[in-house]
Amino acid sequence: MTRWERWGFNTFHVIVAVTGAVYFYMKYLMSTDDPFAVINHPWQSTMLSLHLIAAPFFVAFFGMLFRSHSLRKILSQNPRNRRSGWTSLISFTVMAFSGYLIQVAATPFLISVSIWTHIVTSTLFLIGYTIHLVLGSRLIRLPTGTPDTAVPGSARLSL
Repeated sequence: MTRWERWGFNTFHVIVAVTGAVYFYMKYLMSTDDPFAVINHPWQSTMLSLHLIAAPFFVAFFGMLFRSHSLRKILSQNPRNRRSGWTSLISFTVMAFSGYLIQVAATPFLISVSIWTHIVTSTLFLIGYTIHLVLGSRLIRLPTGTPDTAVPGSARLSL
């Protein structure tokens, strides 16, 4: 994976995560005093718009990273950092699909299931990818050619 792919993916990841979290807070955790208000906060629609504009770029960068990083790691014999990688891969796939389904679902039940699936898998992806980044940065610092357990005082680093 190249530096600009990693930078672009992480940049869009932050934009999508922040706008999604702020939108969630505004929509589900805030309330307004106006009984006729359609939204709870004046910036609510802006957060949703920014989230929806950034998400396709995030998905495109994920596709590039899948080609240059994930697929290579899946086919590799080295099991380092594999669980957090699989957690990120699966939760991202369900998150992206459910986000798309929110936009095209026709029944209230399917919309509701899609929204909550999107929220749960987004949270799981955020946690799993953060763990993946932390473990990956720790693995990079290991001496080359040395197994994980050879570092003095450390347990196995991969999840």
